[in-house]
Amino acid sequence: MGRNGPPRADDDTARLRATAADVFGWDRLHPAQLTAMEAVLAGTDTLVVMPTGSGKSAIYQVPGVLLDGPVVVVSPLLALQRDQIAGLPAGTGAVAVNSDLTAARTEEAWQAVERGEARFVYVSPEQLAKDDVLDRLAAVRPALLVVDEAQCVTSWGHDFRPDYLRLERAARRIGRPPLLALTATAAPPVRREIVERLGMERPRELVTDFDRPNIRLEVTRHRDEDDRRRAVVEQAAAQPKPGLVYAATRKDTERCAEELAALGLSAEAYHAGLKAAERARIHDAFLSGEADVVVATSAFGMGIDKEDVRFVLHAALPGSLDAYYQEIGRCGRDGRPALAALHYRPQDTGMQTYFAGRAPGHDTLAEVADAVHEHGGDPADLGELRADTGLSRNRVTTAVNLLEEAGTVTTGADGEVVPDPGTPPDAAVARAEETAEAHRRTDRSRVAMARAYAETTGCRRRFLLGYFGEEYQAPCGDCDVCEAAEREGTDAEEPPASHPAAAQYPVGAQVRHERWGEGTVLSEEGDRITVLFDTHGYRTLSLETLADRDDLLEVVRHPGGEKPPAS
Repeated sequence: MGRNGPPRADDDTARLRATAADVFGWDRLHPAQLTAMEAVLAGTDTLVVMPTGSGKSAIYQVPGVLLDGPVVVVSPLLALQRDQIAGLPAGTGAVAVNSDLTAARTEEAWQAVERGEARFVYVSPEQLAKDDVLDRLAAVRPALLVVDEAQCVTSWGHDFRPDYLRLERAARRIGRPPLLALTATAAPPVRREIVERLGMERPRELVTDFDRPNIRLEVTRHRDEDDRRRAVVEQAAAQPKPGLVYAATRKDTERCAEELAALGLSAEAYHAGLKAAERARIHDAFLSGEADVVVATSAFGMGIDKEDVRFVLHAALPGSLDAYYQEIGRCGRDGRPALAALHYRPQDTGMQTYFAGRAPGHDTLAEVADAVHEHGGDPADLGELRADTGLSRNRVTTAVNLLEEAGTVTTGADGEVVPDPGTPPDAAVARAEETAEAHRRTDRSRVAMARAYAETTGCRRRFLLGYFGEEYQAPCGDCDVCEAAEREGTDAEEPPASHPAAAQYPVGAQVRHERWGEGTVLSEEGDRITVLFDTHGYRTLSLETLADRDDLLEVVRHPGGEKPPAS
């Protein structure tokens, strides 16, 4: 039921179509867009998974004009907030509340919201950690809370943006409006985690096709670092422009951009170490077409609205295929041919595994756990815990997130952190460290899957889509492996024949391993299946072994949701 009574589907559809045409100038809506808009207008929690460039923002923009109350949009980057506001038609009313604004400008934005002049309020997750922001939002009774880039709740939230993991509490503080979660990449288990972490209630899930057939996939393995750097520069220089190059370090971005500039190209280096004004300048130069190539760390590109990017090159192995898929999805959004090329060395996995192992240390967890328990019957909020420990905001937030995930503390409706009275600080720290180790295992397994993609001898598109739980019949005809096989007149691109045991473990099935616990079958390739386990990450299992040991992997629930018959 929506906020104003039972939804009238036909009326809602007509109103949405009329608003899309009259306000936004969109005469046609994709069926998935319209279905999601209908759910939003009806007040239903909704999770939408659509590729980059498929119009996810429209899903809240069109209903937002019709809803009774402002729409709060959680958006991770200030440049992205600015672009989203600039893309709205005149008169729709939108403001951002962020750290870039002066106190006077911030107050102007709030007054516009309170007067009903601003229908859309863009905030970062960090803003929703502030009591004054939550209080002012609660007072205006938002009609919808949108979580953009919702994959941050799972893939980055533990250490990159820990406030993403606290959005469920923020939703409760502002009156628990209906939730809309938007992401471009989420495998079935990740979708479940988004739903759980945001506290979504019986959400409508809409997942569109992951395949981007106009993007050619290719990988080049290098033994020598100098050879790799040269190959990346030469390929970036030779390809149609504009394009993106993703490098592993700030130093690499600057070196590559300098070499491209020496060839006469307009090339910019972008990384988190630049001042905000310089990052904004480069962002605008790329969008306007002034920059031929931007060489960046992963800090660049989230939510970028540019249709004519012709290539995305990776100068090092990505930390996960989740990140890789999102980054390559920034090219070819106009439907024309585009290139996604990965240049890697086996040594890359060492650095990525190191990055995957980051988590709060024992001392940090102990300080925070002690501070929580010392408050006893007078619980502290995150601000008080920061004052007690002297630790940075991010470190305290990340530590509390881990302690809470381990079940040793809870967060109340007003943001107070309450310890489990039956768990002393030492035990709480030990359980949090076990939780952190489970995250590390999963992150390391993601690195291993990225390397497996780089080294596969089968169709790369089939491998990539299989990682997200989407079946694909090879050959694709537009990856380097399939094209090489066709050139040589071999059938190497054909997938191996399925093992008879494959039918017992269909893609999407929830399973339980005797050692690794609960998981979900993501893909099958001939004699093996890939399973994402909740606490041990991605594992590839031999179907021959599973057939010989029928007690090793138990199917708990089939893809349709039904439980297997009792034996």
